[in-house]
Amino acid sequence: MTKKNLSPQGELSYYGLSLLSYLRDSHPEKAGDKTFITNRADRAAEVYSEAIRNGLTHIEAEEQASAELYRDLHFSVYNTLINILWDEFPVEIPEDDARKVALQVLPLCGNVLAKYTLTDDFADTPAYDLLYTELTGTIQILLEDGAV
Repeated sequence: MTKKNLSPQGELSYYGLSLLSYLRDSHPEKAGDKTFITNRADRAAEVYSEAIRNGLTHIEAEEQASAELYRDLHFSVYNTLINILWDEFPVEIPEDDARKVALQVLPLCGNVLAKYTLTDDFADTPAYDLLYTELTGTIQILLEDGAV
């Protein structure tokens, strides 16, 4: 892939900046992966150009490019952890600390996460409730052990 995602000054393109902003909010563990961001943004730009060449409107082309840019990123374990902390542990973890704690806990949840196929629509599946319960239990154990 070419470096279309970078401007002549080495700054991210529109798609690269959009993806980086989204990753910072929903997948902070991926926000530092410049190769992923560059490749995904370049592919989104290619999808957009291809759609325009095929006669789609700019709106339709943007929808296709966005679908490619955010593919497999709609479900966020990080945001799920934040919600668990807010809903299940409001006394133990102040709301203002939930994002920091979620980022700390995220790498400790690998064994739980490995049991699930986390697709874009995962939150709408019955397995989501099981994941939520397992993550809640994991956080409870980490709190009891003093790891958080």
